[in-house]
Amino acid sequence: MAGRNVVAVICTLFMLIFDHSGGEIVKGSVNLNSGVFDKIVEKHRAVLVKFDETYPYGEKQDQFKKVAEVAVSQPDLLVAEVQIADYGDKDNADLAERFNVKKEDFPVYKIFLQGTKDPIPYTGDATNADSIKRFIMEKSGLWLGLPACLEEFDKLVSEFFKAKEDRNAILEKAEKAATALTREADKESAEVYIKTMKKILDKGDEFVTTEIERVEKLKDGKVSDKKKEQLGKRLNILTSFDLRLKDEL
Repeated sequence: MAGRNVVAVICTLFMLIFDHSGGEIVKGSVNLNSGVFDKIVEKHRAVLVKFDETYPYGEKQDQFKKVAEVAVSQPDLLVAEVQIADYGDKDNADLAERFNVKKEDFPVYKIFLQGTKDPIPYTGDATNADSIKRFIMEKSGLWLGLPACLEEFDKLVSEFFKAKEDRNAILEKAEKAATALTREADKESAEVYIKTMKKILDKGDEFVTTEIERVEKLKDGKVSDKKKEQLGKRLNILTSFDLRLKDEL
């Protein structure tokens, strides 16, 4: 069994490097077809598959590239693309039918989790790479470097929820870590982490869920592009809290 897994990984790496079947090469993504789909998908903890037209281009494809590139650093995540033709031999049309993918909905994202029967569909904005990354993190539990998130502080968040009875000590660690930061953007992010910890101490763990809902409503409302970007970064950090909270439930 171990030998088979090694072969699967080698095959996947080979495809990632040498697959030219879909035209433009997308760094961090592999093109899948009917013949290899199940063989590849079932060997990975999480696989994000984008079902799309042949030779996709434009803003949505550019956002997909951003997702694929950041996924390279996460060994338990594979990002893949299935290009579906509606002409000639109609390549991969069987996969489109199997997973109920309609041409008018392209691109369609679904995440396949090892050990589960059905994939989970992404219903968010296909023109927002950060939204797609959050979806991956929420459904797979895997860490991705979202804008404004700090890996050191994400680890402190895990400690914070595990501590339960002594969370103030973790808050102090976060405040101390913040004083060592030099980049202004990192300082701003650290401040959000610290304020969120304080709010949780004051209002309880449920603050995370209610705050995510509040920020999402604000972000979807009539706000400036700058404010929307700020809210997006805050939402990324809140997502990190939410994921780590769920890990402890």
